[in-house]
Amino acid sequence: MIGVASKRLSLSPAAAQYSLAGVFFVLGGWCLVAPDSVMTLAFRPEYHSSDRLVSFLLGGFGAQALIAGLFAAFSVFTRRTFAAYGVALLPFFVFDYWFYFVEPILTPIGLLDAAGNVVMLTLCWIGWRSRPDQV
Repeated sequence: MIGVASKRLSLSPAAAQYSLAGVFFVLGGWCLVAPDSVMTLAFRPEYHSSDRLVSFLLGGFGAQALIAGLFAAFSVFTRRTFAAYGVALLPFFVFDYWFYFVEPILTPIGLLDAAGNVVMLTLCWIGWRSRPDQV
């Protein structure tokens, strides 16, 4: 499936890299700027908390994602970098699956994380395939 998507999407390695950073910026920015919105929309009601510490932690999570986006945007990506990002994303699929199907904490909107991971994995594949250097 990823191979099919990469043939339809012809992005340069730089475009794949900046798009990868964009996912971090959008989802991380949401957590940083509107953590209470993330709590309300992404988590099932029985897990909602009005404790300010939860908003603080969600905002901190978003800030960390923004830092990851900055690294993605301003680093020199090689084939190895795209491959490493792709491999590093794999445990997040287990996380999303577990906390949606096994221990249901996330709402369908909370699965935006999984959608972002699919987009980023696809971008890693596209960047890896289109990058001329070798691993």
